[in-house]
Amino acid sequence: MKDRTAARIVTWALVATAACRGDSTGPAPTCSSALASQLTLAIGAYSSIDPASDGGCVTFPANASVDSAEYLLVAQSAAGTFGQSSPFALRAAMPSPAPMAVAPLLAEPTAPPSPAVRFDGMLRRLGREHAARAAAAASRRLPGTALRPSPPVAAPPALGSLRRFTVCANETSCGAAADFKTVGARVLAVGAHVAIYVDTLAPAGGLNSADVDTLRQVFDTLLYPLDSANFGAVSDLDANGVVIALMTPVVNSLTTKAACSASGGAYIAGFFFPADLDPSAPAFQTNRGEIFYSVVADPNGTVSCAHTAAQVKTGTPGTFAHEFQHMINFAQHTLIQGGTVSEEGWLDEGLSQYAEELTARRYLQAGDTTTFSRLAINDVFDAYQYLSTTGAAALLIEFDQGTQAERGASWLFARYIVDQYGAGLPAKLVQTTLAGSGNLAAQTGHSFDTTVTRWALANWVSDLPGFLTPAELSYTSWHFRTRTFASLYQQDSATFRHPYPLVPTASAGSAVNLSGTLRSGSGVYGRALQAPGAPAFTLLFSGSGTAALPAAVVPRLDVIRLR
Repeated sequence: MKDRTAARIVTWALVATAACRGDSTGPAPTCSSALASQLTLAIGAYSSIDPASDGGCVTFPANASVDSAEYLLVAQSAAGTFGQSSPFALRAAMPSPAPMAVAPLLAEPTAPPSPAVRFDGMLRRLGREHAARAAAAASRRLPGTALRPSPPVAAPPALGSLRRFTVCANETSCGAAADFKTVGARVLAVGAHVAIYVDTLAPAGGLNSADVDTLRQVFDTLLYPLDSANFGAVSDLDANGVVIALMTPVVNSLTTKAACSASGGAYIAGFFFPADLDPSAPAFQTNRGEIFYSVVADPNGTVSCAHTAAQVKTGTPGTFAHEFQHMINFAQHTLIQGGTVSEEGWLDEGLSQYAEELTARRYLQAGDTTTFSRLAINDVFDAYQYLSTTGAAALLIEFDQGTQAERGASWLFARYIVDQYGAGLPAKLVQTTLAGSGNLAAQTGHSFDTTVTRWALANWVSDLPGFLTPAELSYTSWHFRTRTFASLYQQDSATFRHPYPLVPTASAGSAVNLSGTLRSGSGVYGRALQAPGAPAFTLLFSGSGTAALPAAVVPRLDVIRLR
């Protein structure tokens, strides 16, 4: 599912290329002098330290230079599984042989998600449930006995023909017959790869035939080839040679009028429904084919939020690109590769957001900077939210049920790994039976904690002025600090309150005092400053108090010397 926010339909022009607190009370914690590691780094050198190896204690040498020294510190969870969290503290310490207990794991936050996020999480959970059954059913098919849709088709649908569809109509659950509505729809456009159906009960004032044909051209000549080339082929379970785009007010109704107002215009714009690609799913739950569901234009708001024809025509392509990646990913993992699990939410969502970015960049290549900005702003806005609150948002989420900030983390991470491992990586991640951090490690040849800790450092040092950033710690396709976010800040400082959203807490090394929560894949940032001639200092990275951090969160202290 892709949600859209009307407030983001703005004129911002894009330029392409932590929740922590200090506590000054109480004595300095103690460190085991026998275990403390000595960290000596040249400028530009970095290290990721497992606190289990040194009792959580790291000593930084005295600064014998006539220039100040500066270190970036990231207290991070490098866990490759979602749902891991623990309180932490990173504080200047005094040497001592004090023993350490183990800190407790924390439950994840339980704040109620928005309706759009709940719906997306529900779809991904359904995908996980249907994955094993879809692969098993596909493997049982014999030559000449492939499962057929109802009614059966052997070619693209005829222009003007009618068909009935069953559509998920409950934003919290679509597992029972009562959760679905049956609709009738007519084919208004047919292309080489896409057929567009429009519900016969669509509100007045919607897309005209020219509008629908324009969407067909965009789907057929840009979006379908672009996603297919970057992620892989989709299945053809219904043997009709096309992906169906069904535009129906049932999708509009998934967002109530009250939610439209309460959420500032956010609404469910469209989705891919995994049960459609499960040959064993009950008939009430599936259309047995490759289908993208979309809102219809409703300028008078008769069903839910008001959507003009122009808004639907300009907003639907980005949604299709996003959802088509979800469709390809599910089809590849199950029907084509024969796997029994679908991709984990954080990686699946990151790749779908990357698909939106690819679409935006295609317009940029054609010189259309307006459409580029409109399509890319969702990814960039979410990334800004994440970098503003890295300590409150996990990277790893199970079912794409995350906040804007967590979706921002998903896109930033996807963008980083493509920059680092090449444009061919997404197809490798999709065309496999593997999932999650294990999938990433297999396709990159690097352990997950290596990749995720480098990403954490890249979020600060990539295009940092006056600093020679190591290539492996860089975004190569965006200059977030010096161009993208700086430009947005100049255009709208009320929304983008900092030229760069990540603002690490800065202090003398001997006064470092950070605390908060480690969450799977994410971290909290600080800067340790050391004056010329300043003595050595020691930091203790621990759970709450002086308890050792639990191994399940895979705690890491990432350090890079900046000057």
